[in-house]
Amino acid sequence: MKPEYKIISDLIEEDTKVLDVGCDDGTLMEFLKKNKNVNIRGIEISKEKVQTCIAKGLTVIEGNAEFDLKQFPNDSFEYVVLGQTLQAFINPEIVIKELLRVGNKAIVTIPNFGHWKVRLNLLFKGTMPITNSLPHDWYNTPNIHMCTIKDFFRFSEVINFKIFKSLALINENVSDINRSNLIFKNLFGELGIFLIEK
Repeated sequence: MKPEYKIISDLIEEDTKVLDVGCDDGTLMEFLKKNKNVNIRGIEISKEKVQTCIAKGLTVIEGNAEFDLKQFPNDSFEYVVLGQTLQAFINPEIVIKELLRVGNKAIVTIPNFGHWKVRLNLLFKGTMPITNSLPHDWYNTPNIHMCTIKDFFRFSEVINFKIFKSLALINENVSDINRSNLIFKNLFGELGIFLIEK
């Protein structure tokens, strides 16, 4: 299980309606169902992963969040979760707006391209880095938008959404991000975890 799943779970209230966007094999959905007693649905682009979820007894539909979130009515869920996939969409702005239309709050996690290992790799090796949170080569990565924790803060101002809570995952330890420590967290955080609202 990914280390951020426990953090995401801690941000979600019990007995709420949750949508997991890009739910993969349903591991997070199962965890939330068991630990938070949530009414959870999923949307996943991979037909095989949808079948895996359905075999686990989870309610998942096949679809691409960039186009298929439109089918959900406004405020259908208390929380919408988007784990480490924002950077893979053609238009992240549309996706964020859709997440906040469909849900009252959204939890977005991003791999931090501003991490010091990424910077050093580019500086000294001159190649795109491979890390735990960025495990692919440049030519087979799903990531098309390189985003840092600092970029996400700026993004919130540009498209006008509120960051209610922001956390950095550093060596499996979680800590708060604020304006005074943003430079430090942007350098050392492997993953940014954001609870956002309209």
